[in-house]
Amino acid sequence: MTLHALRDDALQSAPDGFTLRLGLPWIRSLPVSSLVDLEVTVDGEPVAEPRVEADAADWWFLQDRLDVRGDRPLAAGAHQVVVGFRLVVPYLQAGPGGPLALPFRIERDLVLDAGAPSSRRSAPRSGSGAAADGYPDAERAAQPRDEARWTLAASGFNVTPLVIAADRPATDLVVDLARNVARVVELEPGQLWRTFPAPEDAEVDAFRDRLAAAGGSVSIVGASLDDWTGAGQRLDDDERLAFLLPQLRAASRVGAQGVRLPIGQAGRALLQRLVPHLEQLDLVLLEEIQGQQTPDSPATSAALDSIAALDHPLVRVLVDISMLMPALPLSYLERLRAGGIPHDLVARLENDWRDPATAEAVVTHLRSGAVPGAVHTLYMNLLVRFGRSDATVLRGILPLVGAFHLKFWDLDDSDGRVSNPIRDVGTLLRGSDFTGTLCSEWGGHEWLDDDPYEITRGHLELARDALAQGASLTARTPNR
Repeated sequence: MTLHALRDDALQSAPDGFTLRLGLPWIRSLPVSSLVDLEVTVDGEPVAEPRVEADAADWWFLQDRLDVRGDRPLAAGAHQVVVGFRLVVPYLQAGPGGPLALPFRIERDLVLDAGAPSSRRSAPRSGSGAAADGYPDAERAAQPRDEARWTLAASGFNVTPLVIAADRPATDLVVDLARNVARVVELEPGQLWRTFPAPEDAEVDAFRDRLAAAGGSVSIVGASLDDWTGAGQRLDDDERLAFLLPQLRAASRVGAQGVRLPIGQAGRALLQRLVPHLEQLDLVLLEEIQGQQTPDSPATSAALDSIAALDHPLVRVLVDISMLMPALPLSYLERLRAGGIPHDLVARLENDWRDPATAEAVVTHLRSGAVPGAVHTLYMNLLVRFGRSDATVLRGILPLVGAFHLKFWDLDDSDGRVSNPIRDVGTLLRGSDFTGTLCSEWGGHEWLDDDPYEITRGHLELARDALAQGASLTARTPNR
Protein backbone atom coordinates (compact mmCIF):
# COMPACT_ATOMS: atom_id res chain seq x y z
CA MET A 1 0.00 0.00 0.00
CA THR A 2 2.85 2.41 0.68
CA LEU A 3 3.87 2.13 -2.99
CA HIS A 4 0.96 4.44 -3.81
CA ALA A 5 1.50 6.89 -0.94
CA LEU A 6 4.16 8.72 -2.97
CA ARG A 7 3.54 8.39 -6.68
CA ASP A 8 5.79 9.60 -9.45
CA ASP A 9 4.08 13.00 -9.61
CA ALA A 10 3.97 13.52 -5.82
CA LEU A 11 6.51 16.37 -5.66
CA GLN A 12 5.30 19.64 -7.15
CA SER A 13 6.67 23.15 -7.01
CA ALA A 14 4.63 25.87 -5.31
CA PRO A 15 5.08 29.57 -4.63
CA ASP A 16 7.75 29.95 -1.96
CA GLY A 17 8.17 26.21 -1.54
CA PHE A 18 6.83 22.85 -2.63
CA THR A 19 3.78 20.60 -2.32
CA LEU A 20 4.07 16.90 -1.56
CA ARG A 21 0.96 14.99 -2.62
CA LEU A 22 0.50 12.18 -0.07
CA GLY A 23 -1.74 9.18 -0.72
CA LEU A 24 -3.48 7.29 2.07
CA PRO A 25 -1.58 4.02 2.76
CA TRP A 26 -4.65 2.19 4.04
CA ILE A 27 -7.69 0.24 2.80
CA ARG A 28 -10.47 2.63 3.92
CA SER A 29 -11.04 6.37 3.99
CA LEU A 30 -10.02 7.96 7.31
CA PRO A 31 -10.37 11.33 9.03
CA VAL A 32 -7.62 13.79 8.14
CA SER A 33 -6.95 13.97 11.88
CA SER A 34 -5.77 10.35 11.68
CA LEU A 35 -2.49 11.64 10.25
CA VAL A 36 -0.26 12.52 13.22
CA ASP A 37 3.42 13.21 13.93
CA LEU A 38 4.14 14.18 10.33
CA GLU A 39 7.79 14.61 9.40
CA VAL A 40 9.27 15.31 5.95
CA THR A 41 12.90 15.18 4.90
CA VAL A 42 14.15 16.32 1.49
CA ASP A 43 17.69 15.45 0.42
CA GLY A 44 18.57 14.59 3.99
CA GLU A 45 17.42 17.90 5.47
CA PRO A 46 14.29 18.01 7.68
CA VAL A 47 11.51 20.32 6.49
CA ALA A 48 10.48 22.77 9.19
CA GLU A 49 6.83 22.48 10.19
CA PRO A 50 5.34 20.67 7.17
CA ARG A 51 1.62 21.32 7.12
CA VAL A 52 -1.40 19.59 5.63
CA GLU A 53 -3.62 21.83 3.54
CA ALA A 54 -6.90 20.33 4.77
CA ASP A 55 -9.12 20.77 7.76
CA ALA A 56 -8.54 18.18 10.49
CA ALA A 57 -12.31 17.57 10.56
CA ASP A 58 -12.33 16.59 6.87
CA TRP A 59 -12.21 13.03 5.61
CA TRP A 60 -9.34 11.64 3.56
CA PHE A 61 -10.93 9.67 0.73
CA LEU A 62 -8.91 6.61 -0.21
CA GLN A 63 -8.35 7.71 -3.81
CA ASP A 64 -7.43 11.31 -2.96
CA ARG A 65 -4.10 12.77 -1.93
CA LEU A 66 -3.42 15.31 0.78
CA ASP A 67 -1.29 18.32 -0.08
CA VAL A 68 1.60 18.66 2.37
CA ARG A 69 3.25 22.06 2.09
CA GLY A 70 6.88 22.88 2.74
CA ASP A 71 8.29 26.42 2.67
CA ARG A 72 11.65 25.51 1.20
CA PRO A 73 12.06 26.19 -2.57
CA LEU A 74 13.47 23.19 -4.42
CA ALA A 75 15.72 23.10 -7.46
CA ALA A 76 14.60 21.35 -10.63
CA GLY A 77 15.41 17.67 -10.92
CA ALA A 78 15.41 14.66 -8.63
CA HIS A 79 15.17 14.77 -4.84
CA GLN A 80 15.28 12.14 -2.13
CA VAL A 81 12.05 12.43 -0.13
CA VAL A 82 11.32 10.70 3.18
CA VAL A 83 7.92 11.01 4.86
CA GLY A 84 7.25 9.67 8.35
CA PHE A 85 3.98 9.71 10.30
CA ARG A 86 1.61 7.67 12.41
CA LEU A 87 -1.82 6.69 11.11
CA VAL A 88 -4.59 6.35 13.69
CA VAL A 89 -7.16 3.72 12.67
CA PRO A 90 -10.32 4.69 14.57
CA TYR A 91 -12.18 1.42 14.11
CA LEU A 92 -9.37 -0.86 15.31
CA GLN A 93 -8.38 -1.19 18.96
CA ALA A 94 -4.76 -1.46 20.06
CA GLY A 95 -5.61 -2.07 23.71
CA PRO A 96 -8.13 -1.07 26.34
CA GLY A 97 -7.16 2.58 26.17
CA GLY A 98 -7.17 3.62 22.56
CA PRO A 99 -7.16 2.98 18.81
CA LEU A 100 -4.48 1.34 16.73
CA ALA A 101 -1.80 3.76 15.53
CA LEU A 102 0.52 2.48 12.80
CA PRO A 103 3.94 3.99 12.07
CA PHE A 104 4.87 4.64 8.43
CA ARG A 105 8.15 5.64 6.85
CA ILE A 106 8.05 6.10 3.08
CA GLU A 107 11.14 6.91 1.03
CA ARG A 108 11.32 7.67 -2.69
CA ASP A 109 13.42 9.54 -5.20
CA LEU A 110 11.05 12.02 -6.85
CA VAL A 111 11.48 14.41 -9.75
CA LEU A 112 10.09 17.88 -9.14
CA ASP A 113 7.01 18.57 -11.30
CA ALA A 114 7.07 15.13 -12.92
CA GLY A 115 3.98 13.99 -14.81
CA ALA A 116 1.51 11.41 -13.52
CA PRO A 117 2.28 7.72 -14.15
CA SER A 118 0.11 5.58 -16.38
CA SER A 119 -1.91 2.61 -15.15
CA ARG A 120 0.11 -0.56 -14.57
CA ARG A 121 -2.83 -2.98 -14.49
CA SER A 122 -4.99 -4.48 -17.18
CA ALA A 123 -8.66 -3.75 -17.69
CA PRO A 124 -11.10 -6.54 -16.84
CA ARG A 125 -12.02 -9.05 -19.51
CA SER A 126 -15.61 -8.66 -20.69
CA GLY A 127 -18.32 -11.19 -21.27
CA SER A 128 -18.50 -13.58 -18.31
CA GLY A 129 -22.13 -14.40 -19.07
CA ALA A 130 -22.93 -14.66 -15.36
CA ALA A 131 -26.53 -14.53 -14.25
CA ALA A 132 -27.77 -12.71 -11.17
CA ASP A 133 -26.99 -15.62 -8.88
CA GLY A 134 -23.35 -15.78 -9.99
CA TYR A 135 -23.79 -18.87 -12.20
CA PRO A 136 -23.53 -18.82 -16.00
CA ASP A 137 -27.00 -19.44 -17.49
CA ALA A 138 -26.01 -22.71 -19.13
CA GLU A 139 -24.75 -24.16 -15.85
CA ARG A 140 -27.46 -23.14 -13.40
CA ALA A 141 -29.74 -26.04 -14.22
CA ALA A 142 -26.97 -28.49 -13.33
CA GLN A 143 -26.55 -27.22 -9.78
CA PRO A 144 -27.69 -29.45 -6.88
CA ARG A 145 -31.16 -28.78 -5.46
CA ASP A 146 -29.79 -27.19 -2.26
CA GLU A 147 -27.30 -25.04 -4.11
CA ALA A 148 -29.99 -23.50 -6.32
CA ARG A 149 -31.06 -21.48 -3.26
CA TRP A 150 -27.56 -20.11 -2.69
CA THR A 151 -26.10 -17.00 -4.29
CA LEU A 152 -22.46 -16.59 -5.24
CA ALA A 153 -21.16 -13.03 -5.02
CA ALA A 154 -17.89 -11.13 -5.32
CA SER A 155 -16.59 -8.53 -2.89
CA GLY A 156 -15.61 -5.04 -3.92
CA PHE A 157 -12.71 -5.55 -1.51
CA ASN A 158 -11.14 -7.73 -4.22
CA VAL A 159 -10.33 -4.68 -6.34
CA THR A 160 -8.60 -2.86 -3.47
CA PRO A 161 -5.23 -2.66 -5.28
CA LEU A 162 -6.87 -0.89 -8.21
CA VAL A 163 -8.79 1.43 -5.90
CA ILE A 164 -5.60 2.40 -4.08
CA ALA A 165 -3.76 2.93 -7.39
CA ALA A 166 -6.48 5.53 -8.15
CA ASP A 167 -6.03 5.35 -11.92
CA ARG A 168 -9.82 4.95 -12.25
CA PRO A 169 -12.73 5.91 -9.99
CA ALA A 170 -13.62 3.24 -7.45
CA THR A 171 -17.22 3.22 -8.65
CA ASP A 172 -16.04 2.29 -12.17
CA LEU A 173 -14.01 -0.59 -10.79
CA VAL A 174 -16.91 -2.09 -8.83
CA VAL A 175 -19.34 -1.68 -11.74
CA ASP A 176 -16.84 -3.56 -13.90
CA LEU A 177 -16.70 -6.30 -11.26
CA ALA A 178 -20.49 -6.70 -11.53
CA ARG A 179 -20.55 -6.45 -15.31
CA ASN A 180 -17.72 -8.89 -16.00
CA VAL A 181 -17.23 -11.22 -13.04
CA ALA A 182 -20.24 -11.64 -10.73
CA ARG A 183 -23.56 -9.83 -10.95
CA VAL A 184 -24.02 -9.84 -7.18
CA VAL A 185 -21.44 -7.76 -5.32
CA GLU A 186 -20.60 -6.73 -1.78
CA LEU A 187 -19.66 -3.09 -1.32
CA GLU A 188 -16.98 -1.41 0.79
CA PRO A 189 -18.32 2.13 1.28
CA GLY A 190 -15.06 3.35 2.82
CA GLN A 191 -13.44 2.65 -0.53
CA LEU A 192 -16.35 3.43 -2.82
CA TRP A 193 -18.05 6.71 -1.88
CA ARG A 194 -16.21 9.98 -1.55
CA THR A 195 -18.78 11.25 0.97
CA PHE A 196 -18.18 8.32 3.38
CA PRO A 197 -18.97 7.95 6.30
CA ALA A 198 -22.24 9.77 5.54
CA PRO A 199 -22.78 8.93 1.87
CA GLU A 200 -24.83 11.56 0.10
CA ASP A 201 -28.01 10.46 -1.64
CA ALA A 202 -26.92 11.73 -5.05
CA GLU A 203 -23.66 9.78 -4.93
CA VAL A 204 -25.41 6.58 -3.80
CA ASP A 205 -28.17 6.94 -6.39
CA ALA A 206 -25.74 7.52 -9.24
CA PHE A 207 -23.83 4.37 -8.36
CA ARG A 208 -27.03 2.33 -7.88
CA ASP A 209 -28.29 3.32 -11.32
CA ARG A 210 -24.98 2.52 -13.00
CA LEU A 211 -24.81 -0.83 -11.26
CA ALA A 212 -28.36 -1.71 -12.29
CA ALA A 213 -27.61 -0.73 -15.89
CA ALA A 214 -24.70 -3.20 -15.80
CA GLY A 215 -27.04 -5.93 -14.56
CA GLY A 216 -25.63 -5.87 -11.04
CA SER A 217 -27.12 -5.87 -7.56
CA VAL A 218 -25.82 -5.51 -4.00
CA SER A 219 -25.89 -8.23 -1.37
CA ILE A 220 -24.11 -6.75 1.67
CA VAL A 221 -22.55 -3.40 2.48
CA GLY A 222 -19.48 -3.58 4.70
CA ALA A 223 -20.32 -0.90 7.23
CA SER A 224 -17.66 0.57 9.49
CA LEU A 225 -18.11 1.53 13.13
CA ASP A 226 -15.51 3.94 14.43
CA ASP A 227 -15.02 3.69 18.19
CA TRP A 228 -12.68 6.68 18.35
CA THR A 229 -12.20 9.95 16.53
CA GLY A 230 -9.13 10.31 14.36
CA ALA A 231 -7.59 12.24 17.25
CA GLY A 232 -8.10 9.27 19.57
CA GLN A 233 -11.11 10.38 21.65
CA ARG A 234 -13.48 7.53 22.43
CA LEU A 235 -17.03 7.80 21.07
CA ASP A 236 -20.03 7.01 23.25
CA ASP A 237 -22.95 4.91 22.02
CA ASP A 238 -24.94 7.93 20.87
CA GLU A 239 -21.99 9.01 18.71
CA ARG A 240 -21.38 5.49 17.44
CA LEU A 241 -25.03 5.16 16.45
CA ALA A 242 -24.90 8.52 14.69
CA PHE A 243 -21.76 7.39 12.84
CA LEU A 244 -23.40 4.15 11.70
CA LEU A 245 -26.92 5.26 10.72
CA PRO A 246 -25.96 7.16 7.53
CA GLN A 247 -24.24 4.01 6.28
CA LEU A 248 -27.35 1.94 6.99
CA ARG A 249 -29.50 4.41 5.07
CA ALA A 250 -27.07 4.34 2.15
CA ALA A 251 -27.12 0.52 2.18
CA SER A 252 -30.91 0.55 1.98
CA ARG A 253 -30.87 3.18 -0.75
CA VAL A 254 -28.43 1.21 -2.89
CA GLY A 255 -30.67 -1.88 -2.61
CA ALA A 256 -28.53 -3.99 -0.31
CA GLN A 257 -29.97 -6.93 1.61
CA GLY A 258 -27.75 -6.39 4.63
CA VAL A 259 -24.83 -4.65 6.30
CA ARG A 260 -21.78 -6.17 7.94
CA LEU A 261 -19.85 -5.39 11.13
CA PRO A 262 -17.10 -7.26 13.03
CA ILE A 263 -18.63 -9.61 15.57
CA GLY A 264 -19.12 -8.05 18.99
CA GLN A 265 -17.97 -4.56 18.00
CA ALA A 266 -21.40 -2.96 18.34
CA GLY A 267 -22.03 -4.52 21.76
CA ARG A 268 -25.36 -5.66 23.16
CA ALA A 269 -26.72 -2.21 24.03
CA LEU A 270 -26.04 -0.68 20.61
CA LEU A 271 -27.25 -3.84 18.89
CA GLN A 272 -30.62 -3.48 20.59
CA ARG A 273 -30.82 0.19 19.59
CA LEU A 274 -30.13 -0.74 15.96
CA VAL A 275 -33.04 -3.18 15.64
CA PRO A 276 -35.79 -0.58 15.02
CA HIS A 277 -33.65 1.02 12.31
CA LEU A 278 -33.02 -2.36 10.68
CA GLU A 279 -36.77 -3.01 10.68
CA GLN A 280 -37.51 0.38 9.16
CA LEU A 281 -34.86 -0.05 6.45
CA ASP A 282 -35.49 -3.78 5.91
CA LEU A 283 -31.82 -4.63 6.38
CA VAL A 284 -30.12 -7.62 7.99
CA LEU A 285 -27.16 -6.82 10.25
CA LEU A 286 -24.52 -9.53 9.97
CA GLU A 287 -21.75 -9.75 12.56
CA GLU A 288 -18.65 -11.35 11.04
CA ILE A 289 -16.57 -14.10 12.63
CA GLN A 290 -13.24 -14.80 10.94
CA GLY A 291 -9.62 -15.86 11.20
CA GLN A 292 -8.63 -17.23 14.58
CA GLN A 293 -11.98 -16.37 16.17
CA THR A 294 -14.00 -19.45 17.10
CA PRO A 295 -17.55 -19.85 18.45
CA ASP A 296 -16.21 -20.99 21.82
CA SER A 297 -13.61 -18.25 22.34
CA PRO A 298 -14.75 -15.95 25.18
CA ALA A 299 -15.37 -12.70 23.31
CA THR A 300 -16.94 -14.39 20.29
CA SER A 301 -19.06 -16.66 22.45
CA ALA A 302 -20.41 -13.66 24.37
CA ALA A 303 -21.27 -11.87 21.11
CA LEU A 304 -23.01 -14.98 19.75
CA ASP A 305 -24.98 -15.24 23.00
CA SER A 306 -26.14 -11.64 22.53
CA ILE A 307 -27.32 -12.39 19.00
CA ALA A 308 -29.10 -15.55 20.11
CA ALA A 309 -30.73 -13.77 23.06
CA LEU A 310 -31.93 -10.97 20.81
CA ASP A 311 -33.57 -13.66 18.66
CA HIS A 312 -34.34 -11.31 15.79
CA PRO A 313 -34.34 -12.40 12.12
CA LEU A 314 -32.60 -9.15 11.10
CA VAL A 315 -29.51 -9.83 13.26
CA ARG A 316 -27.39 -12.72 12.02
CA VAL A 317 -23.83 -14.02 11.75
CA LEU A 318 -21.50 -13.93 8.74
CA VAL A 319 -18.85 -16.67 8.70
CA ASP A 320 -15.55 -16.01 6.93
CA ILE A 321 -13.91 -19.32 6.01
CA SER A 322 -10.51 -17.92 6.90
CA MET A 323 -11.48 -19.72 10.12
CA LEU A 324 -11.23 -23.07 8.34
CA MET A 325 -7.78 -23.09 6.77
CA PRO A 326 -6.31 -26.60 6.53
CA ALA A 327 -2.98 -25.18 5.31
CA LEU A 328 -1.38 -21.84 4.55
CA PRO A 329 -1.16 -20.34 1.04
CA LEU A 330 2.06 -21.37 -0.65
CA SER A 331 2.51 -17.87 -2.10
CA TYR A 332 2.35 -16.45 1.43
CA LEU A 333 4.91 -18.93 2.73
CA GLU A 334 7.25 -18.02 -0.10
CA ARG A 335 7.01 -14.34 0.82
CA LEU A 336 7.86 -15.14 4.44
CA ARG A 337 10.83 -17.21 3.34
CA ALA A 338 12.06 -14.47 0.99
CA GLY A 339 11.50 -11.87 3.70
CA GLY A 340 13.90 -13.44 6.18
CA ILE A 341 11.72 -15.75 8.29
CA PRO A 342 13.84 -18.84 9.21
CA HIS A 343 13.37 -21.70 6.80
CA ASP A 344 12.74 -24.20 9.57
CA LEU A 345 9.84 -22.11 10.90
CA VAL A 346 8.42 -21.69 7.40
CA ALA A 347 8.66 -25.46 6.89
CA ARG A 348 6.78 -25.96 10.15
CA LEU A 349 4.09 -23.53 9.01
CA GLU A 350 3.82 -25.38 5.72
CA ASN A 351 3.59 -28.90 7.14
CA ASP A 352 2.00 -28.49 10.59
CA TRP A 353 -0.18 -25.38 10.44
CA ARG A 354 -2.90 -26.75 12.73
CA ASP A 355 -0.52 -28.12 15.34
CA PRO A 356 -0.86 -26.01 18.55
CA ALA A 357 2.90 -26.21 18.93
CA THR A 358 3.24 -24.34 15.63
CA ALA A 359 1.15 -21.51 17.05
CA GLU A 360 3.47 -21.35 20.04
CA ALA A 361 6.50 -21.21 17.75
CA VAL A 362 4.96 -18.29 15.83
CA VAL A 363 4.47 -16.28 19.03
CA THR A 364 7.92 -17.16 20.35
CA HIS A 365 9.57 -15.94 17.17
CA LEU A 366 7.59 -12.69 17.23
CA ARG A 367 8.51 -12.00 20.86
CA SER A 368 12.16 -12.62 20.08
CA GLY A 369 12.18 -9.47 17.97
CA ALA A 370 13.63 -11.37 15.03
CA VAL A 371 10.80 -10.70 12.56
CA PRO A 372 12.21 -8.30 9.92
CA GLY A 373 10.34 -5.01 9.64
CA ALA A 374 9.67 -5.54 5.94
CA VAL A 375 7.45 -8.56 6.66
CA HIS A 376 6.23 -7.70 10.16
CA THR A 377 2.69 -6.80 9.08
CA LEU A 378 2.57 -9.85 6.83
CA TYR A 379 3.73 -12.05 9.70
CA MET A 380 0.87 -10.84 11.91
CA ASN A 381 -1.59 -12.68 9.65
CA LEU A 382 -0.41 -15.84 11.42
CA LEU A 383 -1.85 -14.49 14.67
CA VAL A 384 -5.04 -12.89 13.40
CA ARG A 385 -6.25 -13.59 9.87
CA PHE A 386 -5.43 -17.30 9.41
CA GLY A 387 -7.59 -19.76 11.35
CA ARG A 388 -7.14 -23.42 12.28
CA SER A 389 -10.71 -24.70 12.79
CA ASP A 390 -12.73 -27.10 10.68
CA ALA A 391 -16.36 -26.85 9.65
CA THR A 392 -17.61 -28.92 12.59
CA VAL A 393 -17.25 -25.87 14.87
CA LEU A 394 -20.02 -24.16 12.87
CA ARG A 395 -22.73 -26.75 13.42
CA GLY A 396 -23.94 -25.25 16.68
CA ILE A 397 -24.30 -21.74 15.26
CA LEU A 398 -25.60 -22.63 11.79
CA PRO A 399 -29.18 -21.44 12.54
CA LEU A 400 -27.73 -17.97 13.18
CA VAL A 401 -25.63 -17.83 10.00
CA GLY A 402 -26.94 -15.56 7.25
CA ALA A 403 -23.96 -15.37 4.89
CA PHE A 404 -20.45 -16.66 4.20
CA HIS A 405 -17.27 -15.08 2.97
CA LEU A 406 -15.35 -17.57 0.88
CA LYS A 407 -12.01 -15.98 1.76
CA PHE A 408 -9.09 -16.98 -0.45
CA TRP A 409 -5.51 -15.83 -0.78
CA ASP A 410 -4.33 -17.41 -4.03
CA LEU A 411 -5.58 -20.14 -6.37
CA ASP A 412 -2.94 -22.77 -5.62
CA ASP A 413 -5.20 -25.63 -4.54
CA SER A 414 -2.42 -28.03 -3.55
CA ASP A 415 -3.88 -30.67 -1.21
CA GLY A 416 -7.26 -28.93 -1.43
CA ARG A 417 -6.13 -25.98 0.70
CA VAL A 418 -8.50 -23.66 -1.22
CA SER A 419 -11.34 -25.97 -2.23
CA ASN A 420 -11.70 -28.24 0.81
CA PRO A 421 -13.05 -25.59 3.21
CA ILE A 422 -15.59 -24.53 0.56
CA ARG A 423 -16.57 -28.15 -0.04
CA ASP A 424 -17.03 -28.58 3.72
CA VAL A 425 -19.35 -25.57 3.76
CA GLY A 426 -21.40 -27.12 0.96
CA THR A 427 -21.72 -30.33 2.96
CA LEU A 428 -22.59 -28.43 6.12
CA LEU A 429 -25.35 -26.49 4.35
CA ARG A 430 -26.87 -29.45 2.54
CA GLY A 431 -30.48 -29.74 3.57
CA SER A 432 -30.34 -26.60 5.72
CA ASP A 433 -32.57 -23.54 5.46
CA PHE A 434 -29.65 -21.32 4.45
CA THR A 435 -30.52 -18.97 1.58
CA GLY A 436 -27.82 -16.33 1.91
CA THR A 437 -24.83 -15.29 -0.15
CA LEU A 438 -21.46 -16.97 -0.41
CA CYS A 439 -19.07 -14.21 -1.37
CA SER A 440 -15.63 -14.53 -2.93
CA GLU A 441 -13.25 -12.31 -0.95
CA TRP A 442 -9.59 -12.06 -1.95
CA GLY A 443 -7.15 -11.31 0.84
CA GLY A 444 -3.92 -12.14 -1.00
CA HIS A 445 -3.45 -8.76 -2.68
CA GLU A 446 -1.39 -7.88 0.39
CA TRP A 447 1.47 -9.84 -1.18
CA LEU A 448 0.33 -10.75 -4.72
CA ASP A 449 0.14 -8.55 -7.81
CA ASP A 450 -2.43 -10.66 -9.68
CA ASP A 451 -5.21 -9.08 -11.71
CA PRO A 452 -8.18 -8.79 -9.30
CA TYR A 453 -10.80 -9.57 -11.92
CA GLU A 454 -9.06 -12.63 -13.27
CA ILE A 455 -8.26 -14.15 -9.90
CA THR A 456 -11.82 -13.52 -8.64
CA ARG A 457 -13.30 -15.13 -11.74
CA GLY A 458 -11.05 -18.17 -11.25
CA HIS A 459 -12.00 -18.42 -7.59
CA LEU A 460 -15.73 -18.28 -8.34
CA GLU A 461 -15.34 -21.14 -10.79
CA LEU A 462 -13.47 -23.17 -8.19
CA ALA A 463 -16.00 -22.26 -5.49
CA ARG A 464 -18.98 -23.22 -7.62
CA ASP A 465 -17.52 -26.67 -8.26
CA ALA A 466 -16.50 -27.21 -4.63
CA LEU A 467 -19.92 -26.20 -3.29
CA ALA A 468 -21.62 -28.51 -5.78
CA GLN A 469 -19.41 -31.39 -4.70
CA GLY A 470 -20.01 -30.71 -1.04
CA ALA A 471 -23.77 -30.34 -1.43
CA SER A 472 -24.00 -33.61 -3.38
CA LEU A 473 -22.37 -35.67 -0.62
CA THR A 474 -24.61 -37.38 1.91
CA ALA A 475 -21.84 -37.45 4.49
CA ARG A 476 -18.24 -36.32 4.65
CA THR A 477 -15.65 -35.93 7.34
CA PRO A 478 -14.53 -32.24 7.24
CA ASN A 479 -10.93 -31.71 6.22
CA ARG A 480 -8.56 -31.58 9.16
